Amino acid sequence: MTGIPDSETSAPLSPGAAASPLSDGEWHRLHPLTPLFRGGLFLVVIVGVVIANLRERLIEWFLPQLPGGGLPPDPVDYILSHNLILIALVVVLGIAVVVFVLFYVSWRFHTFRITDDDVEVRSGVLFRTHRRAPLDRVQGVNLTRPMFARLCGMAKLEVVGGGLDANVKLEYLSTAAAEEVRADILQLASGLRLAAGRSAPEGAPPRRTTAAASAVSAGITGLIVGAEQPVAQPESVVHIPTVRLAASHLLSGSTVALIVILAATVWGAIVGTPWVLVGFIPALLGFGTYWVRGITRALRYSIAPTPSGVRITYGLLTTITETLPPGRIHAIEVTQSILWRPAGWWTVTVNRLSGRSAADGANDQFTTVLPVGTRADVERVLRLLQPGIPEGEWPLVFEHGILGPRDGDPYTNTPRRARLLRPLSWTRNGFLLTPDAIFTRRGLIWRRLGMFPLARMQSVGIEQGPIDRMLGVAAARVHTIAGRVYGGLGAIDRDEAMRLFEAAEAGAITAASADHSHRWAG
Repeated sequence: MTGIPDSETSAPLSPGAAASPLSDGEWHRLHPLTPLFRGGLFLVVIVGVVIANLRERLIEWFLPQLPGGGLPPDPVDYILSHNLILIALVVVLGIAVVVFVLFYVSWRFHTFRITDDDVEVRSGVLFRTHRRAPLDRVQGVNLTRPMFARLCGMAKLEVVGGGLDANVKLEYLSTAAAEEVRADILQLASGLRLAAGRSAPEGAPPRRTTAAASAVSAGITGLIVGAEQPVAQPESVVHIPTVRLAASHLLSGSTVALIVILAATVWGAIVGTPWVLVGFIPALLGFGTYWVRGITRALRYSIAPTPSGVRITYGLLTTITETLPPGRIHAIEVTQSILWRPAGWWTVTVNRLSGRSAADGANDQFTTVLPVGTRADVERVLRLLQPGIPEGEWPLVFEHGILGPRDGDPYTNTPRRARLLRPLSWTRNGFLLTPDAIFTRRGLIWRRLGMFPLARMQSVGIEQGPIDRMLGVAAARVHTIAGRVYGGLGAIDRDEAMRLFEAAEAGAITAASADHSHRWAG
């Protein structure tokens, strides 16, 4: 479905790669079914609930009372017996016309355009809004296909900006159009420019009513056909078996919490009343829902390199495909719990700008780039996320960092005099500074390795409390954007912490001046 150009236009796009018809710098409209999927389905559900719960009251309002004050019979029987079919059809048709007009006005005033520099969206009738996402600050482009939208071949495109609530959403487009627009946005964000799109047929331009009729016809055809158009996906470098995914959720901290709750409930039933066991049922249902939701979100997972960055796809019912351009990863963490150690599984999370607050529950799905994987899977994912690490430094990541300490350990660890501060992990608690990144290694029961690229590091802080001063140690923290990856590391030698502070400052300046990944094709 191609949009309908508005009268207002911007400067023509610069020469370069071929642009899709929606990326010509002019204003376009979204898919004609957009109002239905943005709020229409919700409206239908609300109306159904109201009618189901207030049926008798509605009958009393809209139908006359019977002699004697009684309520009329069933509305359908009443309409048939009093020959009110024509009036009822007129009322239903009037309601349908009002809803259609409201949807049309909403669609008519919701437009977008893509220029050399921005993605802009205008919406609203009485209260107008105008959002703009500068392309040089694009942190990613996400393509979401909810289940019902997929049945109609539609998708939602979200351009991730550089600040909180800075995302610009194009909901909805046809799946093919969304793929084309995403490719154009990533092309522009890379530093290249787009050439003019496919040439229009010779002759007079089509009338606006003809274009609108064509767009609505395409939307209705997609609704009737219902088949989702195939989306080209590059070959994934990681494949997660469903059995492993389910087992990883069962061998998790939530399962341990459930067992503790069950034990406490059983003990309460033994010493108190058996009715305490009834309270365990809601907890079991809640944990079951959490497990099922987590598994379905991670199904159909794939991760692969593309010319525009790393493409990650996941989700069974609602499919999300996000593309992370180069230079948008601010921190990486590889984690392994003690429950996963016998199986040799790890998970990989990142700090990145997602346009959502850290407290937003939906933000988790944009920070986990590998739900569960083997050592080979982790290595493939890390090579995609940090392709600039020299080959000779990879043993520092896995052999010494994730699995360490090993013989010849290059990490600076907690000194022996401060082992009481880290009684279990003092030989593992340490850091390593390279010309490209800072690595922090900590945890024995829950192993963690943090990777912080110097080019995107915000600052380094050193803290020292009274106990640290007595032991001659300090705590260092690498500051990045807010996220699940924590950059703090405690109980390291004070002098080593100061050397890290000075060396990281110089290294960050050098790395930032040499880094051009934010405009990777410029």
